[in-house]
Amino acid sequence: MLLGTAGTTFAAANPFSDVPQGHWAYDYVNQLAADGVIDGYGDATFQGNKDITRYEMAKMVAKAMAKPNVGSTDKAMLDKLAAEFSDELNNLGVRIANLERNADKVQWHGMLRYDYGSLRYDKAPADLYVNGGKVAQKGDTHVRANNNSTTFRLEPIAEVNDHWKVRARIDAYGDMKKDQQGTLGLKRLWAEGRYGNTTLKFGRMPVGIDMDIMFDTHFSGAQVAFGKKKGLITTINAGRFNLNSGNEYYLYAQHLAGAKNDATANYQAISFNVSNGRWTNTGVAYHHLNTSTFGYLPGYKNGSQNADEMNTATAKATYHFNKNWALQGNYGHNFSADNYNDSFHYVLGYKDFENFNTEHQGQWGASVAYRYVGQNVGPTPTYTMDPGTKGLALSIIGNPMKHTYAWLQYEVGKTLIGNHNYKELFGRMEWQF
Repeated sequence: MLLGTAGTTFAAANPFSDVPQGHWAYDYVNQLAADGVIDGYGDATFQGNKDITRYEMAKMVAKAMAKPNVGSTDKAMLDKLAAEFSDELNNLGVRIANLERNADKVQWHGMLRYDYGSLRYDKAPADLYVNGGKVAQKGDTHVRANNNSTTFRLEPIAEVNDHWKVRARIDAYGDMKKDQQGTLGLKRLWAEGRYGNTTLKFGRMPVGIDMDIMFDTHFSGAQVAFGKKKGLITTINAGRFNLNSGNEYYLYAQHLAGAKNDATANYQAISFNVSNGRWTNTGVAYHHLNTSTFGYLPGYKNGSQNADEMNTATAKATYHFNKNWALQGNYGHNFSADNYNDSFHYVLGYKDFENFNTEHQGQWGASVAYRYVGQNVGPTPTYTMDPGTKGLALSIIGNPMKHTYAWLQYEVGKTLIGNHNYKELFGRMEWQF
């Protein structure tokens, strides 16, 4: 709408070019001068009967923007003027990032994602689910399941004041294999406040701790994180976690639990993380969850005192040999389970495998990994390799154009239960906005 009404929006940043009397900005400035918001030429006058330069107009806007307690109607006019004269304001030292933030209190981001997956088991170690649907029972042989889906996501960020924002995630999932539009839901919603080096969050938010080996999902509750970005950061979580967002082994345990099922666990966690120099994403963490469902997991301490608990400690580190090569390691152990209680992976990455940025066209990365994913360690690990498996994963990622990326991964290995063959092919194309 702004571009449609401002015919000179793309004018060059020339401080000596005139703003003619017929320009829409004159009406705005006249009204702001009448309201006492704009001071004009410094003598409390605005000479609206003469052409002035864009540079003079920008100086008036800059002075007005610094005034407190400006009414909402006048502020809306200032925001539009600031967008029109952004180049000149930049020349005056007024940061355009601040102008954009003040002009638009709600920012919208999002993406459209297409996923393809092909899963093969010689023998299913447990009931298997794909996108919430049961595809095989425990013991089924020659199991094959394909996933062909789309995800449309909106992520609004609303500025409340200088310290607080409200953030959300809205997902619409579609099953292309069945030609179904699928589900639409508000996946996450939380308030986020920053005070110096401390960040507070309340609501349903990303777990933010061990999102690679344990929790690539969300929980409901509170989070506090404090520390410097290039130093030690401590994060504390407390709230509730729903096992329905977990992997197939947790759904299988809920089925076995029947009427005794408690799908929502109490959840607490703490982590200490450091990123400095060649070491990034390095730290330790501890997670505690409590629900009766755990006692029905294969390999759990059924009937013991802590059969309804998960107590998991993790450690991780990434070391960069140079700008192209890096080695990443991750380990987790659940002290409350007898079997399938370890997870670890080693990843050798080339180029931009770890911090892929879709802003830069032509970026790409590749990795080779060995993963051992014990199903009793993390309810929702990031890896496409299913929990309860071990083996090799080869991955390549790249973006053919800005704000897009393509990812292809092939995995081959064995199941931890029964040592049966397992294979998976995964592909993704994502467009971001």
